[in-house]
Amino acid sequence: MDIRDDTPQALTPGNTVTDKSSPQVYRRLRLITVIATFGGLLFGYDTGVISGALPFMSLSPEKGGLGLTPLTEGIVASSLVLGAAFGALHGGRLADRHGRRRTILGLAVLFFLGALGTALAPGLKVMVLFRVLLGLAVGGASATVPVFIAELAPAEHRGRLVTQNELMIVTGQLLAYTSNAVIAKTVGEGGVWRWMLALATIPAVLLWIGMLFVPESPRWLASRGRFDDAARTLDLIRDAGAVDAEFDEIKRRVTADTDPPQASWRDLGTPWVRRIVTVGLGLAVLSQLTGVNSIMYFAPKILLDTGLGTQAALTATIANGVVAVIAVSTGMWLLGRYGRRPMLLTGQVGVTISLVLIALCFLLLPESNVRSYLVLASMLTFLLFMQSCIATVFWLMLSEIFPLRLRGFAMGIAVFGTWMANFVVTLAFPPLIDAVGGTTFLIFAAINVATFVFYLRTIPETRGRSMEAIESYFRRQFAN
Repeated sequence: MDIRDDTPQALTPGNTVTDKSSPQVYRRLRLITVIATFGGLLFGYDTGVISGALPFMSLSPEKGGLGLTPLTEGIVASSLVLGAAFGALHGGRLADRHGRRRTILGLAVLFFLGALGTALAPGLKVMVLFRVLLGLAVGGASATVPVFIAELAPAEHRGRLVTQNELMIVTGQLLAYTSNAVIAKTVGEGGVWRWMLALATIPAVLLWIGMLFVPESPRWLASRGRFDDAARTLDLIRDAGAVDAEFDEIKRRVTADTDPPQASWRDLGTPWVRRIVTVGLGLAVLSQLTGVNSIMYFAPKILLDTGLGTQAALTATIANGVVAVIAVSTGMWLLGRYGRRPMLLTGQVGVTISLVLIALCFLLLPESNVRSYLVLASMLTFLLFMQSCIATVFWLMLSEIFPLRLRGFAMGIAVFGTWMANFVVTLAFPPLIDAVGGTTFLIFAAINVATFVFYLRTIPETRGRSMEAIESYFRRQFAN
């Protein structure tokens, strides 16, 4: 499915934008992106750190833990995810109402308070409370940061700049896995998990300071009728010769929209809006039902079940983070050469095969080091396909397919679906793998087969199209 447009900025099938920003402008855009994606770094760290903290939190209070059971392990891990679902839903609306930049500033404060609260938690109830608070920040960032970057980026750089957020997410997870192993080795047991959780306060402070110097999205400014401010922002992040054409296209789209400026649930009554939100929600939910977070959150537990010791499992988990960073970097390179659709479909095939291999290792091989390392190798293969082909495309497409007037609102709905699916997987995985073992991964494999069919039938190609051209396509395609 190709996207065409009948505006003066039309792009015919097979064509992509070829104008390149000057090195000076591109460096400015990269700097803004790095600052904003500290939200992604925190997202990754706060979701990844729990994998190493849980074995120590499960120790008895006398040994410095919280005495967690398999059920309460799932509750602690999933409480952040539940908070993230509602953080995404409301964060998107706040970003529409108050601006992307101001919303991210507020999220930085929540990140700091949540990290500090979890590190100092005296018991399970306080831990869950602050994990939910931290989740609000994670969800808000997941809905706001990709949209903010997409609205700042020119079409020819949008793929690379938006996927920088995914790179920061997996970098945050790698940082979590590495620091977990180092802290566990140097601090010893006791309250070691508190140091793991407290480390997240540092990037939260850096995010807040950095966002003070970043401009607001020109597209959000234009959507609020602040055209002079939008033009000034474009002057900062575009070459002089490109400003007028892009500004005219943004202004034409905003002024042509006769709907009220504030998005609401009533907008879902419009057929084309309802259809594109459904597509986005499906993309969001199914990306989590790959089973990725069963591996990212519970990798040490999975490896412990194969026979590895605690320290060996924590150290081996670092490989997950390394592969994820390499895979996302590879995905960023691939996005410049291939379309979104073929990458997404290739990723689905790869993760399905990997899940089947993990299941077979559990079901057919006896407990041994050989089984442990075969499971680890299959997990790494899964992450290679997931992070390079699915995760990069998933966050990128969600940031670019929704119309400007309700972009934050629709993104919030989609990412709410992401986190609710994540919540179900995170809560269910520990008792599920305890009950049926490796068969759990066969269940995920079956879901991925159905996901492949859904993507094949519904996901369009958006590479090289301006955000305004994408919106025009969906208006026409889903008009009835």
